[in-house]
Amino acid sequence: MNPAGWILMSIGIGGMTTLLGWCIYKVMATPGSTEHLHSPLDIDTGDHDPEGTEPSSGGDR
Repeated sequence: MNPAGWILMSIGIGGMTTLLGWCIYKVMATPGSTEHLHSPLDIDTGDHDPEGTEPSSGGDR
Protein backbone atom coordinates (compact mmCIF):
# COMPACT_ATOMS: atom_id res chain seq x y z
CA MET A 1 0.00 0.00 0.00
CA ASN A 2 1.33 3.44 -0.81
CA PRO A 3 1.82 6.17 1.84
CA ALA A 4 -1.43 7.95 0.96
CA GLY A 5 -3.37 4.77 1.67
CA TRP A 6 -1.66 4.33 5.04
CA ILE A 7 -2.42 7.95 5.96
CA LEU A 8 -6.07 7.65 4.92
CA MET A 9 -6.48 4.34 6.76
CA SER A 10 -4.82 5.78 9.88
CA ILE A 11 -7.10 8.82 9.85
CA GLY A 12 -10.19 6.63 9.43
CA ILE A 13 -9.29 4.13 12.14
CA GLY A 14 -8.07 6.87 14.47
CA GLY A 15 -11.25 8.90 13.97
CA MET A 16 -13.55 5.96 14.64
CA THR A 17 -11.53 4.91 17.70
CA THR A 18 -11.68 8.47 19.05
CA LEU A 19 -15.45 8.63 18.43
CA LEU A 20 -15.96 5.29 20.19
CA GLY A 21 -13.89 6.43 23.17
CA TRP A 22 -15.78 9.73 23.40
CA CYS A 23 -19.16 7.95 23.29
CA ILE A 24 -18.14 5.47 25.99
CA TYR A 25 -16.83 8.35 28.13
CA LYS A 26 -20.09 10.31 27.73
CA VAL A 27 -22.19 7.29 28.71
CA MET A 28 -20.08 6.44 31.73
CA ALA A 29 -19.43 10.00 32.97
CA THR A 30 -22.93 11.51 32.70
CA PRO A 31 -24.31 11.86 36.24
CA GLY A 32 -27.85 10.66 36.82
CA SER A 33 -28.06 8.79 33.55
CA THR A 34 -29.64 5.76 35.23
CA GLU A 35 -32.82 7.76 35.89
CA HIS A 36 -33.28 8.17 32.13
CA LEU A 37 -33.25 4.43 31.41
CA HIS A 38 -36.67 2.89 30.82
CA SER A 39 -37.71 -0.67 30.29
CA PRO A 40 -40.58 -1.58 27.96
CA LEU A 41 -42.83 -2.07 31.02
CA ASP A 42 -42.27 1.56 32.10
CA ILE A 43 -43.45 2.98 28.77
CA ASP A 44 -47.19 3.66 28.43
CA THR A 45 -48.16 2.85 24.85
CA GLY A 46 -51.81 3.72 25.39
CA ASP A 47 -53.11 0.42 24.00
CA HIS A 48 -54.13 -1.00 27.39
CA ASP A 49 -57.50 -0.32 28.97
CA PRO A 50 -57.01 0.46 32.70
CA GLU A 51 -60.10 -1.58 33.70
CA GLY A 52 -58.55 -4.69 32.20
CA THR A 53 -61.18 -5.14 29.49
CA GLU A 54 -60.05 -6.14 26.06
CA PRO A 55 -60.56 -3.61 23.29
CA SER A 56 -63.00 -4.71 20.61
CA SER A 57 -61.40 -6.12 17.49
CA GLY A 58 -63.97 -4.47 15.21
CA GLY A 59 -64.68 -7.75 13.46
CA ASP A 60 -68.43 -7.85 14.22
CA ARG A 61 -69.57 -4.77 12.28
